[in-house]
Amino acid sequence: MARSSTDSIQEISVAHSPDSDDAFMFYGMATNKIRVKGVKFTHTLCDIETLNRKALEGFYAITAISFHAYPYIQHKYAIMPSGGSVGEGYGPMIVASRPMSSSEVKTVKVAVPGTMTTAYLSLKLFAPEIATEVVAFDEIIPRVLEGKYEAGLIIHEGQLTFNKSGLHKVLDMGKWWRDETGLPLPLGGNAIRRDLGTELINACCGALRDSIQYALDNREEALQYAMQFARDLEPQMADKFVGMYVNDRTLDYGSDGRKAIATLLQMGYDKGIIPHNPNVEFVGDAAIASTK
Repeated sequence: MARSSTDSIQEISVAHSPDSDDAFMFYGMATNKIRVKGVKFTHTLCDIETLNRKALEGFYAITAISFHAYPYIQHKYAIMPSGGSVGEGYGPMIVASRPMSSSEVKTVKVAVPGTMTTAYLSLKLFAPEIATEVVAFDEIIPRVLEGKYEAGLIIHEGQLTFNKSGLHKVLDMGKWWRDETGLPLPLGGNAIRRDLGTELINACCGALRDSIQYALDNREEALQYAMQFARDLEPQMADKFVGMYVNDRTLDYGSDGRKAIATLLQMGYDKGIIPHNPNVEFVGDAAIASTK
């Protein structure tokens, strides 16, 4: 799909997490079913906390980020209008090795997948004084099972598989957030570097939206591709997980989705969790000036 008149080939780095929902979303772009004339997309897969840290440097042109990370990188990146993972009353979960109340969990140390994740931000909004320790996201469930931590904050496919391990759900942060605000919980999105310039930014945003639409329209083949990133999920469960985080909301956040991002980050700033006053800017809200 030609969206640029550029004659020479420009390489654009794209980074996202190695998860079935992100793989599904980027299927069209990763397999060259969606193209931009004059652009070659190169894909890198990293865990989300690594991507958040890389975004501080402006390392990738297009990158998946936790929304919690956005105030730290807002001078370098704008949010792409498509590509969000939003929990509609569900999201990261606090799980424990034994039944535990939401009051009791505030008194134990919780393993978390990274301090720049939205999961961490929601946890600190819920319990500002809670003790945490960073553990790789895919090691949290094993560490809790081993007894190294009494509780863990899980993300990604662990939200659907934790009960098979015998762990107990303490609190779903997406449900807690909805009860608190009446809004969905915006977990992550895709950001694009401002120095690409308006024409290229718009072309890339169009390609991402087309890639998401292609996957939704060709669900079976996109799911088959995404299964290689599903971390041992059964096909039916992988389909469920993808459906939770790649849907019509991923094509367009909607007014309440955009409000949710602003509300979440402002609350984080007001409570002293985020040091930078957030200025949430989506591509298309205003001209994104090139800073080259």
